Amino acid sequence: NAREAERHNHHHPGGEGGADRDRTREREKHKEKRYEDSKSSHGNRDQGVSCTLGEGAWVWEDFEEVDEDEGKEEEEDENGESEGWRELSAHRSDEIKAIQRAMEEENELVSATLTRPPTKEAEAAHRGSHTYPRVQTHGRVIDFTAARQREVSQQAARRQQKRSVELLRLIELDFSVTESLLDLPPVSEYDMYIKSFGMSNTKQVYVQCNEDNTDQDTQTEEPDTHEKWTLHPAETNAVSGGPKVSQNAQESVAWMNGDSKRLSMFLHSAAQVIAVLLEENRTGSDSVKGLDSHIDSLSCSDRTLQLNTKLPLIHGRQVTLLHFSNVQVHILLSVHAPRCGPSEDTLDTHTLLCVWNIWEPSAPQKFLICEAEVQSCCFSPGQLSLVFAGTAVGSVLLWDLREHSGSHMCLRVNTEEWTLRYPTFSTDAVLSVAGHLSSVVSVEPVLVTMEAEFRGPLLAAQEESLGLSFQLGSLDENGLLILWVVVELPKADDSGSQTDLGLRPGGKVKLLHSSSLQTCDGSTSRGVAEVTEVMPHLSLLLRFLPSDSNHYFIGTNMGQVKRGTRHGLRVVPKLYTPAEGMRPAEVTALDFCPNREPFFLVGCSDATVRLHSLVRAEPMCGWSVGSGSVPTHTVCWCQTRLTVFFVLDATSVLHVWDLAEREDGPISSENLHPDRVTGMAVFGDADNRSSSSGFALVRQSGRLEIHFLKQSLALFRTSDMKTLRSLAHNML
Repeated sequence: NAREAERHNHHHPGGEGGADRDRTREREKHKEKRYEDSKSSHGNRDQGVSCTLGEGAWVWEDFEEVDEDEGKEEEEDENGESEGWRELSAHRSDEIKAIQRAMEEENELVSATLTRPPTKEAEAAHRGSHTYPRVQTHGRVIDFTAARQREVSQQAARRQQKRSVELLRLIELDFSVTESLLDLPPVSEYDMYIKSFGMSNTKQVYVQCNEDNTDQDTQTEEPDTHEKWTLHPAETNAVSGGPKVSQNAQESVAWMNGDSKRLSMFLHSAAQVIAVLLEENRTGSDSVKGLDSHIDSLSCSDRTLQLNTKLPLIHGRQVTLLHFSNVQVHILLSVHAPRCGPSEDTLDTHTLLCVWNIWEPSAPQKFLICEAEVQSCCFSPGQLSLVFAGTAVGSVLLWDLREHSGSHMCLRVNTEEWTLRYPTFSTDAVLSVAGHLSSVVSVEPVLVTMEAEFRGPLLAAQEESLGLSFQLGSLDENGLLILWVVVELPKADDSGSQTDLGLRPGGKVKLLHSSSLQTCDGSTSRGVAEVTEVMPHLSLLLRFLPSDSNHYFIGTNMGQVKRGTRHGLRVVPKLYTPAEGMRPAEVTALDFCPNREPFFLVGCSDATVRLHSLVRAEPMCGWSVGSGSVPTHTVCWCQTRLTVFFVLDATSVLHVWDLAEREDGPISSENLHPDRVTGMAVFGDADNRSSSSGFALVRQSGRLEIHFLKQSLALFRTSDMKTLRSLAHNML
């Protein structure tokens, strides 16, 4: 109001205008003085609110720091506004005037509210607390609350708009939802038929109208019929029957055995018989007759057979080992050493193993190959599906004969093709702590034995499949005996195994290390103690007791045979020693008596043969072979006669003993020259007394001969057991 009055006086000068200007200047000075006082009392704040009492009313007016320059600027702005007022349009002037009238009405309403007379208590309190002089003022009221609310509303609107813009960028159209506009399934055959040949809105149905119930007259008599039942596949012996079968017809009911395993065995046996017949026909030809022309006849054999070793793969190779199967006695395993001398063919530096059927002498059934020198070999018990070999480098090899020939190397020689089978598993990849570090001198399967009266059909079936569930023992020359578990995998992997590095790709049989036994414990007899100080103690042979596979026997280079158990039981005696006064010599051969009798033979390098009993450390009796200076090479017990055994010495002389006829020496000696004999193995079935028995001889030239024993040496005698036991009783 003061400013409007000042402007009014400025535009309308007069007598009253000068007085008004003087009063305005005094009020401005008074405001500045109060402002200075308020700054000193409120901590020099730039702006605040002061309360004065004028004309009997409380007036709140805000003030702010102003100076003369600002006053001048306000006067200039007011002058500019007055000049711009004239320049505004008529419509704009009406709006401004309406706004000014509204502001004046608001100021009058606020002034009327503030000019109400205060109470006496408020006036007394105000006089006691303020010392300002009473000055009549007219303040300008500004609504800060509404302005603050507008600002808050504008900020909220801006935030919402910013959020809307950000969300709009993230929102995109979603095309993942699909709708099927047309679903038209194919027309069925029936609907297609009705559409083509039928009528619309119709459907064919079957209705029973008794048209098929027709009668037919015949001029013949009705045949007799009987109800029968049948069962397939057959679970029992009876595979057919019926309630209305007569007595005569019931007697003629066929009883069949649906055992497919027996059928398979029959077909396998029949195939072998056919193959043997074909071999006999081939033997009658001129090409095969030449094989028997150079065979020497022996006094202990009645007929001989020569295996064809003139094949290109094995011709010129020396045969180092022979081994017959204990289950199928006509299956022979021969080991052919690498060819001597330099050769461009890498196959000549490998060792070959041949699996023969002596009834098919024209060619081996399987060819096995390995790089290392083989020093021992054996078949798996039960089924002849696995072959094991111990090598000079300390590895144990395994061949699975059931593998398909297509997964092995095929070699074509002249017009014939031969399949060379590499080992399925080798212990070369086994860590040194679980394998052999020296030459493996013997490998033997651990047989599970049981008395005949306790065997049944179930145990017989288990024995047939024993070839894939058993343990294998391997002995090296340092006396370390390792027991392996033969494991068959459920499925073969053609890509190989990353964990079993010794398993060939496509193989499914492997060896797992079970336990290790150190048999060289330093226990020796008194006569051997002096020799062991200058000669190392070596192990040469390993055999498991046929009647109890828990017991093992090891032949050493000191002439001793050690006895031990796999499960740590104490045995007596622990050592089988030579007779008193005999110098220690290497044990070159060890063989047990058939039919599980408690006797075994020991052949030594000092040309002696000893007969031991399991219950005594000293030998029952002993013999000197030949002149007494030729080492014993092989000692074999006849499989069908308990009192007959054979001894082959290093000079290629075969000695035949029959204790039933002579106890002090052999009954015959055969000098096998000029082609010396370097190896020998016997065959025969101890349980089947009617089966043929004999032995195989290996010549230095590589020739293999099969000799069948005479009836006097092959047929079983019940008196042999009494003779052997009486001899043991007299010696003990």
